[in-house]
Amino acid sequence: MDVLKWIMKKTIMKQYWRLQQSQSIASLFLWTSTITLLVWPYVSWRFDPTATFLGISMTYWGLISIAALVISAIFFIGYAYDQVLSLWKDHRTVDTERNPFATYQLMPQTAIIVGHLNELLRRQAPDDEEVIASCKWVDEWLAWCCEQEIWDRSQNFWDQNLPSQVPPLSFLPGNVAAASRERNAKRIDEDD
Repeated sequence: MDVLKWIMKKTIMKQYWRLQQSQSIASLFLWTSTITLLVWPYVSWRFDPTATFLGISMTYWGLISIAALVISAIFFIGYAYDQVLSLWKDHRTVDTERNPFATYQLMPQTAIIVGHLNELLRRQAPDDEEVIASCKWVDEWLAWCCEQEIWDRSQNFWDQNLPSQVPPLSFLPGNVAAASRERNAKRIDEDD
């Protein structure tokens, strides 16, 4: 049941992502056609439907002109947003501030790398009190990161899909692998 639920969530999120990616192109098309057709009744009297230019009815030239103006206006607004107002910079700042993996949380792969580096640093300078204090602080941070759901989900995936289970990872504080398996087992029991 968990696998089915996970597949459904992933499929829905993938489709939602695809909708978001195509949204700008669809919006450009919809806005262009909507505004063109809304403006056309007000300017159609200027275009003689019986006249042609380059073999194309003046009505179509009028519609194409309005659409080109709308698209130009949209691109001008985009240019102003990007170059003049630079609002995207603040948008990225807010995105980064709200992203836990850019501020305080480590992704599981990153936690493993930081754990390795922390252990190497500890072994390189075992007599340096400042280094040891820094390593202890990093250990506390790693311990917290390895107790989060993202770690449990990653380890559960690794345990199920790799040839062997995650080893004890002695360079990380505590018994991270065993503790994660216990939390995953508890979640499964609670779901049943």
